[in-house]
Amino acid sequence: QVQLVESGGGLVQAGGSLRLSCAASGRTFSHYVMGWFRQAPGKEREFVAGISTYGDRTNYADSAKGRFTISRVNANNTVYLQMNSLKPEDTAVYYCAANSLYTISTRANRYDYWGQGTQVTVSS
Repeated sequence: QVQLVESGGGLVQAGGSLRLSCAASGRTFSHYVMGWFRQAPGKEREFVAGISTYGDRTNYADSAKGRFTISRVNANNTVYLQMNSLKPEDTAVYYCAANSLYTISTRANRYDYWGQGTQVTVSS
Protein backbone atom coordinates (compact mmCIF):
# COMPACT_ATOMS: atom_id res chain seq x y z
CA GLN A 1 0.00 0.00 0.00
CA VAL A 2 1.08 3.54 -0.78
CA GLN A 3 -0.05 6.34 1.48
CA LEU A 4 -0.29 9.87 0.12
CA VAL A 5 -0.75 13.06 2.13
CA GLU A 6 -1.41 16.41 0.48
CA SER A 7 -0.64 19.78 1.99
CA GLY A 8 -0.33 23.40 0.95
CA GLY A 9 -3.91 24.28 0.18
CA GLY A 10 -5.57 27.40 1.47
CA LEU A 11 -7.33 30.61 0.61
CA VAL A 12 -5.77 32.89 -1.98
CA GLN A 13 -6.95 35.85 -4.02
CA ALA A 14 -7.33 35.62 -7.76
CA GLY A 15 -3.97 36.04 -9.45
CA GLY A 16 -2.09 34.59 -6.51
CA SER A 17 -0.07 31.42 -6.17
CA LEU A 18 0.01 28.26 -4.12
CA ARG A 19 2.30 25.27 -4.04
CA LEU A 20 0.76 21.94 -3.17
CA SER A 21 2.85 19.09 -1.85
CA CYS A 22 2.15 15.39 -1.76
CA ALA A 23 4.24 13.22 0.53
CA ALA A 24 4.30 9.50 -0.20
CA SER A 25 5.25 6.65 2.06
CA GLY A 26 7.43 3.70 1.18
CA ARG A 27 10.56 3.05 -0.84
CA THR A 28 8.94 2.58 -4.24
CA PHE A 29 7.78 6.13 -4.95
CA SER A 30 9.80 6.29 -8.16
CA HIS A 31 7.87 3.30 -9.54
CA TYR A 32 4.66 5.29 -9.75
CA VAL A 33 3.30 7.78 -12.19
CA MET A 34 1.88 10.63 -10.15
CA GLY A 35 -1.04 12.87 -10.89
CA TRP A 36 -3.01 15.75 -9.49
CA PHE A 37 -6.78 15.82 -9.79
CA ARG A 38 -9.34 18.25 -8.48
CA GLN A 39 -13.01 18.15 -7.66
CA ALA A 40 -15.28 21.13 -7.16
CA PRO A 41 -18.68 20.90 -5.47
CA GLY A 42 -21.23 19.39 -7.80
CA LYS A 43 -18.64 18.51 -10.44
CA GLU A 44 -16.81 15.36 -11.41
CA ARG A 45 -13.21 14.80 -10.47
CA GLU A 46 -10.96 16.10 -13.24
CA PHE A 47 -7.36 15.64 -14.24
CA VAL A 48 -5.03 18.56 -13.64
CA ALA A 49 -1.48 17.35 -14.22
CA GLY A 50 0.58 14.17 -14.37
CA ILE A 51 4.25 13.27 -14.26
CA SER A 52 6.16 10.15 -15.24
CA THR A 53 8.16 8.05 -12.80
CA TYR A 54 11.39 10.02 -13.20
CA GLY A 55 9.87 13.31 -14.21
CA ASP A 56 10.97 13.22 -17.83
CA ARG A 57 7.40 13.54 -19.10
CA THR A 58 4.53 15.69 -17.92
CA ASN A 59 0.98 16.22 -19.02
CA TYR A 60 -1.43 19.02 -18.21
CA ALA A 61 -5.09 19.72 -18.60
CA ASP A 62 -5.77 22.60 -20.96
CA SER A 63 -6.98 24.65 -18.02
CA ALA A 64 -3.62 24.21 -16.28
CA LYS A 65 -1.18 24.75 -19.14
CA GLY A 66 0.93 27.84 -18.71
CA ARG A 67 -0.15 28.34 -15.11
CA PHE A 68 0.56 25.11 -13.23
CA THR A 69 3.76 23.09 -12.98
CA ILE A 70 4.02 19.54 -11.68
CA SER A 71 7.34 18.25 -10.41
CA ARG A 72 8.69 15.47 -8.25
CA VAL A 73 11.68 14.81 -6.05
CA ASN A 74 11.92 11.05 -5.79
CA ALA A 75 14.64 11.18 -3.13
CA ASN A 76 12.13 12.95 -0.89
CA ASN A 77 9.09 10.91 -1.96
CA THR A 78 7.35 14.14 -2.84
CA VAL A 79 5.40 15.52 -5.78
CA TYR A 80 4.51 19.18 -6.12
CA LEU A 81 1.99 21.27 -7.96
CA GLN A 82 2.98 24.91 -8.34
CA MET A 83 -0.11 26.93 -9.18
CA ASN A 84 0.25 30.48 -10.45
CA SER A 85 -2.25 33.02 -11.74
CA LEU A 86 -5.02 31.31 -9.85
CA LYS A 87 -8.61 31.88 -10.87
CA PRO A 88 -11.84 31.41 -8.92
CA GLU A 89 -12.67 28.45 -11.15
CA ASP A 90 -9.58 26.70 -9.74
CA THR A 91 -11.41 26.39 -6.43
CA ALA A 92 -11.65 22.70 -5.59
CA VAL A 93 -10.33 19.93 -3.43
CA TYR A 94 -7.03 18.85 -4.95
CA TYR A 95 -6.01 15.21 -4.77
CA CYS A 96 -2.67 13.55 -5.26
CA ALA A 97 -2.80 10.13 -6.91
CA ALA A 98 -0.42 7.35 -7.92
CA ASN A 99 -0.66 4.66 -10.53
CA SER A 100 1.52 1.65 -11.27
CA LEU A 101 0.80 1.48 -15.00
CA TYR A 102 3.76 3.63 -16.09
CA THR A 103 1.53 5.83 -18.19
CA ILE A 104 0.16 9.27 -17.48
CA SER A 105 -3.58 8.88 -17.63
CA THR A 106 -6.19 11.61 -17.45
CA ARG A 107 -8.73 9.13 -16.08
CA ALA A 108 -9.12 9.00 -12.33
CA ASN A 109 -10.00 5.32 -12.39
CA ARG A 110 -6.54 4.45 -13.73
CA TYR A 111 -4.91 5.53 -10.47
CA ASP A 112 -4.38 3.07 -7.65
CA TYR A 113 -3.81 5.26 -4.62
CA TRP A 114 -5.21 8.58 -3.49
CA GLY A 115 -4.58 11.13 -0.81
CA GLN A 116 -7.33 12.68 1.26
CA GLY A 117 -7.19 15.99 -0.59
CA THR A 118 -6.39 19.58 0.25
CA GLN A 119 -8.79 22.47 -0.21
CA VAL A 120 -7.86 25.31 -2.53
CA THR A 121 -10.13 28.34 -2.50
CA VAL A 122 -9.55 31.27 -4.84
CA SER A 123 -11.48 34.42 -4.09
CA SER A 124 -12.44 36.96 -6.72
